[in-house]
Amino acid sequence: MSTRNTEQVLSVHHWTDFLFSFTTTRDPVFRFRNGEFVMLGLEVDGKPLLRAYSIASANYEDKLEFFSIKVPDGPLTSRLQHLEVGDRIILGKKTTGTLVVDNLKDGRNLYLIGTGTGLAPFLSIIKDPQTYDRFEKVVLIHGCRHVNELAYGEFITQTLPQDELIGELVREKLLYYPTVTREPFRNRGRVTDLITSGKLFADLGLAPLAHEEDRVMLCGSPQMLESMRALLEEAEFVEGNHGEAGEFVVEKAFAER
Repeated sequence: MSTRNTEQVLSVHHWTDFLFSFTTTRDPVFRFRNGEFVMLGLEVDGKPLLRAYSIASANYEDKLEFFSIKVPDGPLTSRLQHLEVGDRIILGKKTTGTLVVDNLKDGRNLYLIGTGTGLAPFLSIIKDPQTYDRFEKVVLIHGCRHVNELAYGEFITQTLPQDELIGELVREKLLYYPTVTREPFRNRGRVTDLITSGKLFADLGLAPLAHEEDRVMLCGSPQMLESMRALLEEAEFVEGNHGEAGEFVVEKAFAER
């Protein structure tokens, strides 16, 4: 039995010269939990070339969505960036990943912290009604270098709040905090600096992070993951996994390819 499916590209959107997203068909028997990733790729020289990609669509949607960077000399993304509607991609049948709410203890606020395309799994999570059932507030923090890299901002602030299924929950509980590091913007600075200075919490009207009540998910650049992990561990947060729920989780398979 094959461990992979072939899906057809339904749409492609280029956000910048370095970022793009695309949607594909979805096999009716393909199942995943919101926040998980799958192996995705193309056939190159008669062999499958696959990389781990977080699924940006929710598990109840009938199509799949992915968010990717473009690397000129990247083995996969140098090819993937040229996708067109109607092209075929290879998709693994098995999904996995640590960024699922079941890996977290119950808490007050859920912080989803992503840099660059590390936003992808959180797009899935903020569409999940269970996320809002578990937490009083869901805080989505997206850090990028430049303003034009803040992809999906309009979807998060305008489209999702009007969604028939979860719009009311989004309007009541979701807080979106985009921030950039290399040009003027209403929020500016690295996520870790905004947290340690207290500016993030002052801007959002929330209390500082506390391991007794708050939960955190991390996905993005190795530098952000390293600095945030150190910050959380210093604040006595305990990391969770599939074996035991914790107070924060990190997507270790993600890398900005």
